Amino acid sequence: MNSATVRNLLVRGMLAGLAAGLLALVVAYLLGEPRVDAAIAYEEAHSHEHGMEVVSRTMQSTGGLATGVLVYGVAFGGIAALAYCFALGRIGRFGPRASALLLAVAGLIAVYVVPFLKYPANPPSVGDPGTIGKRTTLYFLMVLLSVLLAVATVMLGKRLAPRWGNWNATVAAGGFFVLAVGLAYAFLPAVDEVPKDFSATLLWQFRLAALAIQATLWTSFGLVFGILAERVLVPKGAGRNTAEESGVGTGATPVTR
Repeated sequence: MNSATVRNLLVRGMLAGLAAGLLALVVAYLLGEPRVDAAIAYEEAHSHEHGMEVVSRTMQSTGGLATGVLVYGVAFGGIAALAYCFALGRIGRFGPRASALLLAVAGLIAVYVVPFLKYPANPPSVGDPGTIGKRTTLYFLMVLLSVLLAVATVMLGKRLAPRWGNWNATVAAGGFFVLAVGLAYAFLPAVDEVPKDFSATLLWQFRLAALAIQATLWTSFGLVFGILAERVLVPKGAGRNTAEESGVGTGATPVTR
C-alpha cells in the first residue's frame, strides 16, 4: 500500500472517527450524564468537604463532554485507520467494508470489553483517590495484555489453519484467547472500592452506559469507515470482478464483500 493511499485512509479514518464521536456523544449525554449527576449527588450527600467548582457542572456535561468525546473520536479514528492499513489483507479474504467492521468489532472486544470485565468503569464517588495511580496502571496493563493476546490469537489461527482447517483453527485459537485472558484475570489483583451504601442499580446503569458509549463508537466507526475506505481502495465504477482481479487491499488475495 503506497503512502498516498495510507494518507487518504488516515484522513477518512479521522472523519469516520468524528462521525462516530458524534453518535457516541448522543449516547453519552442521554445515558451517561444522568448517572454521573446521580453519583455526584451521592458524593455531595456523603462528603463534608465542598470545594469551589472551577468548571461548572453544566459546562462539564455539555461543552466539556462534547470537546472530549469529539477530540477522542478524531484521534481514535486516525489510530484505527493506521491499524486498518496494517491489517488489511492479513486477516483473511475480506473486502474493505467487511475488514473495517471486523477490525472494529475485534478492537472493541480486545481494547475495551476484555479489560472492562476485569476492571469495569466506575462513576464519581466510587474509588479511593489514594489508589487511582494503582488502578490506572492495572487497567492499562490489562488493555496491553488483551491486545497482545488478540494479536497472538490471530497469528495462531493463521498458523493452524493449513493443517487443521479454518473452523478447527478458529476454535482452537479462540480457546487459547479465553484461557489466556482467564489466567490474566486470575493473577491480576482485583479492585473493589464501591461504598457499601452506594446504589447497586446506579452502578450497574453507569457501567452499561459506559459500555454502550464504546460499542456505539467502535461499531459506527467500522460501518462509516468501511464505506469511505472502499471508495479509496476500489476504483469508482469498478465492478466486483475488477476488484477481485486487482486484489485491492489484500496483495495477491482476491477481495470479497
